[in-house]
Amino acid sequence: MPDILLVAIVLILFFLLLLAGLYIHSILLAVGVIGLLLIERGNIIPGLVGSDPFNQATNYTLTTIPLFVLMAQFILNAGIVKDLFTIVYNISRGKKGLLGALTIIIGGFLGAVSGSGTATAASLGQVAVPELRNHGYKSELAGAIAAAGGSLSGIIPPSLILILFGVISETPVGTLFIGAIIPGILIMFVYIICMFILLARTDSKQEKGTVASFKPIKTSRIIVVFLVGFFISFIIFGGIYAGFVTPTEAGAVGAFAAFIAALILGRVNKDFIYKSFSETLKITGMVIIILIGAKIFSRFVSVSLLPRKLVESIGTLLEYPVIVLIILTFVFFILFMFIEGGAVILMTLPVVLPIVEMMNVDILWFGVFISVICTLGLITPPVGLSVYAVSGVSKIPLEGIFKYSTIFAVVVAIVVCGLLIIFPSLITWLPSTM
Repeated sequence: MPDILLVAIVLILFFLLLLAGLYIHSILLAVGVIGLLLIERGNIIPGLVGSDPFNQATNYTLTTIPLFVLMAQFILNAGIVKDLFTIVYNISRGKKGLLGALTIIIGGFLGAVSGSGTATAASLGQVAVPELRNHGYKSELAGAIAAAGGSLSGIIPPSLILILFGVISETPVGTLFIGAIIPGILIMFVYIICMFILLARTDSKQEKGTVASFKPIKTSRIIVVFLVGFFISFIIFGGIYAGFVTPTEAGAVGAFAAFIAALILGRVNKDFIYKSFSETLKITGMVIIILIGAKIFSRFVSVSLLPRKLVESIGTLLEYPVIVLIILTFVFFILFMFIEGGAVILMTLPVVLPIVEMMNVDILWFGVFISVICTLGLITPPVGLSVYAVSGVSKIPLEGIFKYSTIFAVVVAIVVCGLLIIFPSLITWLPSTM
């Protein structure tokens, strides 16, 4: 059987399993094994059961994942998110537009200290959406604002997408984190502009808001919330930029600071410890299993010579990198609409990286660029994990939230992705000064 036919059969099987609703790690593993059996017959067994999966799962860079996830769990379970939004609500009392803008900014801040888009979106859905509605926002727009704020964790460090890209491409995670700062701020700014325009065009008369009273919060809690937020942000951004901590060390220090804050706030008990560590184990275990499946799948992609064949088929286009990047932007945007971000990164990089290298595109730039597109996937149908999280906690219909969140995504895709292609230094400048 010709190799090209084998590859086509395996890829068709991949999409059929995806449509059937199987878990992505099972799909990657199954398709990788079947593909290798068809191409190499029994010669693959030593690699499958040998050291390859173990080496992938024990990569030192992966230690950043459980540490940052644990930090996120400490922050969420300590109630710091709710306290932070209460402070924002008090600051913006009576100012409708300001509350929406601050909600998005807080989403970016929470992305920086938690790294979990779904958790951030769910928290904003619980705390921010009722206040936005109370101030006259349409329910669907309020949900879209919360989802957009939560999606920022896809690009703002410590993004798990950036960590996974660094592991697969062997790019330093610290430089990826620093390179993502300016694009993250750009996305936040575009979100806020879109929010003001949509707010101006939304007829909020159907949901007449009544400005609620000032919500008291203890001064001691305000001090703790701001101190832990400032310290963790300083360690993640300043520490890694200055070079006195590695990403792994930043995660460890951040987790410790979040735990101390929880102690001071009196939130540490048996339930706090159980929830924090159990969620950390679940998320970390999921990532490791996906990585092992992706390792087998990437080996199939390599053996099938699929990257080389793709390079040969688009040979003339490689002379026009901008056109290829626009095509890749469109392809990744579609993939992130249907598949979870980490899975897309792991299954596409073995195919795409050789093409990117052939065009002499900076791998650091490409990693951050892909993370920007992944951020948009969190708020676009049909998957849109941030939207699902907000809808689940606020009981707002998915279709209504997607109506507005998709507008956010399309505008960012055109404006921010366009700027990053035209001005690549928006990503590469800060890392070059480290």
